[in-house]
Amino acid sequence: MAVRMLLALGVLLLCLAEVSSDLKAEEDITNVGSLVTRGGNRRLMLEIDCGGLCKKRCSQHSRPNRCNRACGTCCLRCKCVPPGTSGNREVCGTCYTGMTTHGNVAKCP
Repeated sequence: MAVRMLLALGVLLLCLAEVSSDLKAEEDITNVGSLVTRGGNRRLMLEIDCGGLCKKRCSQHSRPNRCNRACGTCCLRCKCVPPGTSGNREVCGTCYTGMTTHGNVAKCP
């Protein structure tokens, strides 16, 4: 009986320690303008409005729904949307320019 009680107490303490470490991780997330840092030694991550930027980017495209879908994927992965409605893809770097479809066609508009 005492062994069961000790085992249950050990499991309870382990669970409490896990929950308290999760709370500390949530406290480490800080906002600095539009930049978000997670933890002390992680790099800054830029939070951008992919929906709005892609809507503007694809406004003059012949197939705006398809363009928005591809642009949203590229924006989430590369954290960048080129300025203007076409061209300027090199502004976003190799992540944006190097992404291709299964048919080896440039994915990002």
